[in-house]
Formats: sequence, C-alpha cells, structure tokens
Amino acid sequence: MGKQKITADLIGKKYSAAIAAYARQLGDPNLRLDFTQKADAYFRRCALGVWASSGGEVEETHVAAYNAICSGKHEPTKALYFEVATGVATAPPFAPPGFFPALVASDRVSHQDRASQFADLCNLLLLLFASVDDKVTAEEAEYVTTCVDTLKQAMQGSGVAPNPALPKVQTPAQSAPASAAEPAVEAEPAPPEPTVEELLAQLDELCGLEKVKKDVRSLINLIKIRKLRQENDLPVPEMSLHLVFLGNPGTGKTTVARLLAQLYKAIGVLPQGQLVEVDRSGLVAGFVGQTALKTQEVIQKALGGVLFIDEAYALASNDSGNDFGQEAIDTILKAMEDHRSELVVIVAGYQGPMTRFLTSNPGLESRFNKYFYFEDYTGPQLDSIFNGLCAKNGYTPEAALKDYTPGFFQTLYEERDYNFGNARDVRNLFETLVSVQSDRVAALENPSREDLMLLTLADFKQAAGETEPPEGDVSADLADVPTPALTLEGEEK
Repeated sequence: MGKQKITADLIGKKYSAAIAAYARQLGDPNLRLDFTQKADAYFRRCALGVWASSGGEVEETHVAAYNAICSGKHEPTKALYFEVATGVATAPPFAPPGFFPALVASDRVSHQDRASQFADLCNLLLLLFASVDDKVTAEEAEYVTTCVDTLKQAMQGSGVAPNPALPKVQTPAQSAPASAAEPAVEAEPAPPEPTVEELLAQLDELCGLEKVKKDVRSLINLIKIRKLRQENDLPVPEMSLHLVFLGNPGTGKTTVARLLAQLYKAIGVLPQGQLVEVDRSGLVAGFVGQTALKTQEVIQKALGGVLFIDEAYALASNDSGNDFGQEAIDTILKAMEDHRSELVVIVAGYQGPMTRFLTSNPGLESRFNKYFYFEDYTGPQLDSIFNGLCAKNGYTPEAALKDYTPGFFQTLYEERDYNFGNARDVRNLFETLVSVQSDRVAALENPSREDLMLLTLADFKQAAGETEPPEGDVSADLADVPTPALTLEGEEK
C-alpha cells in the first residue's frame, strides 16, 4: 500500500478528531466551552500564516483544506479562492489565542499540563496544514517551530526574540519605558539545586511504589560506586542508564521519571536534568520526510536531560505502508549513540505491548536492559491519594464521606479492567467532585469558610455517577472523564 495522500477530507477528519480529543481533557466546563467555540477561527488564521510563510501561490487544495478546518461545532466555512488568497497575502502575525492565558492560569491551580498540550496540538495541526500540497518546505517547518516556541515562551510569562514572521511578545513592564532615575532591580537568586538526599526523600513521599523506590535507590547507589571507582582509577563495566517503565496509566511513571532526571543531574551524569515528555504524536508526522525532523527537534530539547516516551510501543510498525514510527525509532537510537553523555531515554507503557515492542528490535533490546515495574495502586492507596488531594487543595470531607471512600476505592480496585487509570482516575474524580461541590455552594446565600471547604457524601456520589444530579444541573453533561491521549494518528475512539 502506498503512502496516504493528504486530502482536504483527511485534514478535516484529523483536525476534528484532534480538537475533540483535546477538548475532552479540559476539566473546566467554561474553559472547554471557550476553546470549542474559538478553536476553528483561530486555527484557520494559523493555516493562513503557515501558507504565507513559504511565499508559495495559493492553490485549490489550500482552499479545500481551509474549508475543511471545522470541528463540527459550527457550520463549515465556504470561502472562495480569492478570499483564501487574500487571507494568505494579509495573514496576521502568529499570536497565542485569547483563551491561552486562561489555560495557563488553570494549570497553575489544577497542576495539569493543558497549556503545554495545546502547544503540542498546534505543532501537529500546523504541520498538517503545511502538508496540504504534499510537501512541507523548510520555511514552513521553521515557521511552525517558531510558533510553538512562542506559545511555550508565553507559558513562562516572557517574550520571544524578534522574528520576521512573528510578533514580539511583550509584558506590560517591557512595554513601558524605563526611567533613567530608577535603580536597577537585582534578579532574585536562583533556588539551590536539590540534593540527592532531598530528591530521594521526595521519592519516598510518593504513595505506594515500594518496588520502584527500591530499584531507584539501587540504581543511584550503582552510579555512585561507578563514579568512585573511576575516581580511583579502577575499571568499570559498561552500563546503560536508559530505562523501561512498565505499568498501567496513572501509576506514577512520569513523576518518577522527573525525579530520576533530577537525580541524574545531582549525581553528575547529566548536565541539566530536564524531563521532556512525548508520545507518538509528538515524534511522528503524517507525511514523507518530516518525522526525522520532528523527532530531532524533540531530541534537541532533551539533550542534557531525559527524554520520556510514553506508550512507546505505538511507534512500532503497523505494517500499513504509511507508518513513520520506525523512522522515529531509528532517529532516537542514533541520538542515543551520538549523545551518550548527555541524553537518557526512558520508554514507558503497558507491560505486554512494551515487552513485545522491545524484543522485536535488536537495537532497542540491547539499549534498554533495565526494567522498572509499576504496579496498580491498591484500594487503600487510592483512598490515600484522594485524601491527599483534598488536603492539598483545602477541602475537608465530612465524616460520612471519610467512612464511605475506603470501600468505594477498594471496589474500584477489585473491579478494575484494562482501562483502569489508577491515580489518574482519582484525580479526574476529584476534579468532578470539586465542580459538583461548587455548584452546590454557589446556591447558598452566604457560604462560610467551612461551606467552601466541605465535601459531602452526596457531592461524592453525584461526582462518581451514583446519583442523579439535581434537576436543571447541566454540569454533569460537561464533567471530565478519562480519555485516551491526544493523537492525530487515527480517528476518535
């Protein structure tokens, strides 16, 4: 079978699936509604900018693709050729969407990563728009990269360097002229880097994961002794720091990977210790020649730290003839060889698929020979995670709810299936519970501090779907549910 040809219909399907998948992950109903109402108009402007960046002429394929950018929430666009051509000629400079600051603010409260995921969504869709004429020019690829960098700079609250195609992002303080009489403000000193002991203490504070904690400590001890032997001119055997994390979703794999990255830096085996998290959609492009470029961009960001590839088995060839996962694997393996002292790769996923994935490729099997097993959280551990979320966010479960949750989470554990999300399911339930409690408290005339903190058994049962919501309450229709990771590789499941 040949490579899949990019058509307007294919772009429309992939775009709609991506928008729907991302929207489902937004726990705040107001934020979700704002996104779905404004996404189409925003991404149409982005498409015009991508096509303008290469300086090429507008073709009918561009018009068809422009009209296909519709998530199903509105009437499809019916723009004519001259309208699209004029739009490309006068394309506005790229800028974050109006709802982006709300995404960033929401992440700070909920400790989610939706703003970063939106940047990944932009990267995927802009590359998809660029491929409408079956090729992506170097100018288009550079433009897309700079657009994504602009979003990530905005997440950090800082501006970006001037670029011919992009506006300079300024804060109010940067926009105002500085007075010569004003003294220079000294930058606050950077916080001290955490020590190995402090990072291991953070590891110990995680719920459960006793086998993983023991394995991490053994690994760190092994690295310490290797360094001491080197300092004493003693021989040391070859050792790979690349790891395989096996386990179901929500078992703390990303959290442990982040701590390991910092531990590697604290010990001195990595210079920076950052964690770059990605999945198949962040490495693989849907058209010829771009997967290696896309994967190399991710690797460059990870140099000096850890590249964490979740659901890595999805990169394995599906024998369809239009899959580029092997190209991503080959690029990563070469980077592991070329950057031995400044790149550690951790691959993660379900135990069965990951084992088959690694044993199917000699290059993978030889480089990944250390396995960490993340077991499902038990009922008591899920209950502990729930109570920890309550305490961390300033909520107080009533006595009846405290008595109820141990049995609830034990049943949840005993009846778990392949889709069981562990701590992720608990977090999603907690977010829904907060939304239900907010609806109840908002109806009170003068809620007290205790009212604002109290979580009732009735709140919990409604959030868990065990009771019907009050009549007229539409929040249940918008409640967040566990969803698969955002991807453009297939239709919405």
